[in-house]
Formats: sequence, C-alpha cells, structure tokens
Amino acid sequence: MYKPKIFNIILLLLIIELSFGANLNKRRIQDKDKICFIFLNDETSLFDNNFIEAAKDVCKEKGVEAVLRPNTPESDKCYDTAKELAQSGWKAIFADSFGHEEYLLKAAKEFPDIQFGHISGTLAHTSNLTNFHNAFASIYEGRYVTGIAAGMKLNEMINKKEIDKSQAIVGYVGAFPFAEVISGYTAFYLGVKSVCDSAIMKVRYTNSWYDPDKDKEEAEKLIDEYKCKLMSQHADSDGVPTACENKGIPNVFYNGENPTLTKSYLISLKINWRPYFRYFIENTLSKTKMGPDWTGHLKDGSVVVYNASSLATEATQNAVNQAIDDLKTGKINVFDTSKFTVDGKKLTSYKADVNTDPDYKKDTEVISNGIFQESYFRSDPYFDIIIDGIEEIKDDKDQVKRVPIRKNKKGLNGGSITAIVLSTVATVIAVSGIAGYTLMGGAAKSAPVNYDAASLTKFPKI
Repeated sequence: MYKPKIFNIILLLLIIELSFGANLNKRRIQDKDKICFIFLNDETSLFDNNFIEAAKDVCKEKGVEAVLRPNTPESDKCYDTAKELAQSGWKAIFADSFGHEEYLLKAAKEFPDIQFGHISGTLAHTSNLTNFHNAFASIYEGRYVTGIAAGMKLNEMINKKEIDKSQAIVGYVGAFPFAEVISGYTAFYLGVKSVCDSAIMKVRYTNSWYDPDKDKEEAEKLIDEYKCKLMSQHADSDGVPTACENKGIPNVFYNGENPTLTKSYLISLKINWRPYFRYFIENTLSKTKMGPDWTGHLKDGSVVVYNASSLATEATQNAVNQAIDDLKTGKINVFDTSKFTVDGKKLTSYKADVNTDPDYKKDTEVISNGIFQESYFRSDPYFDIIIDGIEEIKDDKDQVKRVPIRKNKKGLNGGSITAIVLSTVATVIAVSGIAGYTLMGGAAKSAPVNYDAASLTKFPKI
C-alpha cells in the first residue's frame, strides 16, 4: 500500500544524494586546472613558437592543462577570447603580444577572480589590480653578449683585410621604433662597440612584428644599399636570417637557434619563458599574491645565449662566457652611461615614460650611480634613446611615432508521482552539472594540451 510520508522521505533523500554527488562531480570538473594562452600568431612565428613550447612544457610539468588560442589579433577579438575563457572558469589567462594589453586589461577588470598575465605591457604597475600582471626579461643582457660575438667577427674581417675599419657597419631590422626594440638594439650595439670601437649601426623598421617578406626586404636593403657587413634583428620571422644566408652575411639569430644556416649563423639568443610560467602557474594554483611586474634575467635562466657557431672567431666562446659571468655578478652593466654619448655628451640625467598615460609623459628619473636603470621600475623596457653611432634610416613614408599608440575606446576599454520524480531529478542534474561531468568523462588524470577547434589545423596533437 502506498505510504505518502515514506515516499516523500525517500524522494527527499534521493534528491539530496543526487545533488551532493552532482556537486561533488562538478567540483572535480572545476578542480581540473587549466591555464589559457592567447598568442598573436602560431608556431610559424619564431616569437610565438618560443612561448608555445614553453607553455606546453611547463603545463605538462605542473600537471595542468594548457588551452592554446593562436592567431588572436590585437583587437576586440583578444577581449572576446579572454572573456570566453574567463567565463569557462579556468584559473588564469596569458597573452603574448604588446597590443593585447588593453583588451586583456578590460577582461581582468571584469573577472577579478581570474589571474591575467601579459608580456611586454606597461600598465600593470599602475592599474591597481591584484589579478593583472606584466612580465618581461632583461633580453638586453643577451643582446649585449651576442654583440660581443658580432664585434669580434667584425675585427676578424678587419684583420683579414676583408673590410677596413670604416666599413665595420652593422645592420639591424627592428619591428617598431618602440623602447623595447630600441633598448635591445642599443644593448647589441654597445656589445659590438666594446670590442670593435670603429663599428657603427644602421637600423630600419618594418612597422610589423611579423612580416617575413618585409623583414627580408629590409635586410637586403641594409646589405645592398647601406653596405652592412653583419646583421641582427628584433623581428619575429626568419626573413632577416634568410636574407643573410642568401648573401653570406653573418647573422645574430633571435628567438632560438638555427645552425643549419651554415653561411650566416653566428650566434643566437632568446627569452626562455619557462621560469616565468612556473612562477605564474605555481602562484596561481596556490593563490599566492603576485606583484604587478616580473623581470627575468640571465642568472635565473630567463635569458638564453646559445653557443657561438664555427663562423665565430676562435676566442669568441670564451669571451661570451666571461661576459655572461660578469653580467650575472654585476661587474658589467649594459647601460653604463660612461660607455656611450648622445649628441656628443654623456647622460647624467634622464626621465623615462615609466607610468604610461595618454600623453606618454616622461615621469621617472632612471639614471642613478652612472647607470640607466633599465627594467627596474617596471619589467618592460623604457630605454628609448638613440645614442651616437646608431642611425635610424626611415623612408619618407615611415613616420611611425616612437611610442606605441593605444586606441582610446570606451569601457577599457506532473500529474503522476513518476513524472514529478523524473522532473525533479532532471532539474537537479541540470543545475548541479552531472550531465556536464558525464560528457567530459570525469577529471582526467593526465595533462594533455587542449587544442581548441581554431587551432587544430595549426598544431599537431601531442
């Protein structure tokens, strides 16, 4: 005989059990840690591939899942992507290009419980957000070291009478006339100059971070028209190395190494993002507070200088190793103001644009104890001075301002017992997330890289 009270108690217990189990399974899904990465390009870009490899390695090491979103432009698409990822409830979101910052910052303001990391940005230290962080590395240290290798190669050419001292001309292809690029090529030139005093450098810009054809074209122009005898670059493609290989011009490679370029490859450097990703992921998972800026160095493995090739002079590797040791201990300071002049004068004082504002006002004194204190007040470089010995070569059409232009956008921007039971259980399932858990198959034990649909054609599965 049907007993309403007993049935109601059983039904209530069933609902409670289902709800508890469903919520437990839901927590298991949420506990599956995912770190999301937004990339400007895909692995065909040397710059982006450097990040991609580091992200996959560290996520595997830490037992978390990496969600990769390549080919995300510096536009509202970045914000839309960040918002979509944040709404999925993942732990943290990282973006790898300067122009992503305003869109990532907008998302960070909307999702205070999600950690956002951004490379080469300038706004974290003044944003007053605890979930938005900038990071960079003192790549200028590595550029200085590779400059020494380049200067020694020029000396060899001079000693062999392949060129005379007045022909010790270095070419450099830069993406934009921004501080990040200027800081890098200045450090490279100071390294060259430390061993080859007669060297001068000529710089041309492509006005693009990644344009293989333009990079190659500008390199060829510097070689053919401006008689550059050695080349390097701050651009993300292999356009410059390709031009150098075709013309047999020594090249200092960037964002990896490629000794297969037997006619040109001299030495290389890159930023190793593994130390930062470990820091960012570990602190995110442990909910440890992170500062607004993080700067990596040679001494912590964030800046990597590869071994010199057989094209380098015999003593080059020893000189490179010594310079690395001296930079690590502070015996050498790259931007020692006694080592360069500006318009024939030594710099004793300089205000840099550190606290970025709409007018890019120079706000912070950055020279102390005779050293330009690069990456001290924030991680992203702010050395934007054209020193003596370096010449920017611009066509009339190349009227790019020396500071990046940010877009000013608004808003930084049933009748029967059975039916009742089934309906109630279905509602509990829908609300508590059992269906989602079933579809996902539970919390995975491994830590695969999660390739979204847009990237399946770009990346091989691992």
